[in-house]
Amino acid sequence: MPLPSIETPTYELKLPSSNKKIKYRPFLVKEEKILIIALDSKDQTQITNAVTDVLKKCILTRNVKVDELPTFDIEYLFLNIRAKSIGEDIKMTVTCPDDKVTQVPVTIYVDEIEVIKPEDHTTDIVLDDKMTLRMKYPSLNQFIESNFDVKDKSETLVDKTFKVIADCIDTVYTEEDAWEGKDYTPTERVKFIEQLNSKQYKEVEKFFSTMPKLSKTIEVINPNTQEKSSIVLEGLADFFG
Repeated sequence: MPLPSIETPTYELKLPSSNKKIKYRPFLVKEEKILIIALDSKDQTQITNAVTDVLKKCILTRNVKVDELPTFDIEYLFLNIRAKSIGEDIKMTVTCPDDKVTQVPVTIYVDEIEVIKPEDHTTDIVLDDKMTLRMKYPSLNQFIESNFDVKDKSETLVDKTFKVIADCIDTVYTEEDAWEGKDYTPTERVKFIEQLNSKQYKEVEKFFSTMPKLSKTIEVINPNTQEKSSIVLEGLADFFG
């Protein structure tokens, strides 16, 4: 007679980007092993791929394309799956800002970590009195590609920046017409971005700089100086180092 199967609990959350409800389960020991091996490698691409693969296995809702989710959705999902799998608290060490040397242990509770969306953040950028540019959030795949998997070593930072912006063009529209970004080649989208003036381009930069992100502000006291400081932790890397 075979060993019995262990029933795995299921949970539900809302994706920060869309408020869509997602059902998920904790990750299993075999999936935790994948994550540990990736973390031990200290290779950012391997870590990100491991996180994505585990998420695909743990998300139970159908037709959720993990590869296309915004980075902050991925981070929020992983944080909550990790909480149900390992524990609701994260123990970590931070460096005191006042002397930039002393390290102190802190405990952060997952339910206190929020996805912060600044009030002035918008996906619609008004280019002039006729035309508006609607942006979409970069997916995890785009993030990895632009930061870690660049095959062309001659590609400059400016080239990479323009490529990311071009990939995030959702729609260009006026009252009469609309142009879907997916209908055009990367080269055509880059050429469109190159037409922007400095003021318009700054608004595009603002879209990226104010994008929603995981955030938690903690207070620490340096035991050597008794100086009290605030530290803002942002993004998955800050919480898992």
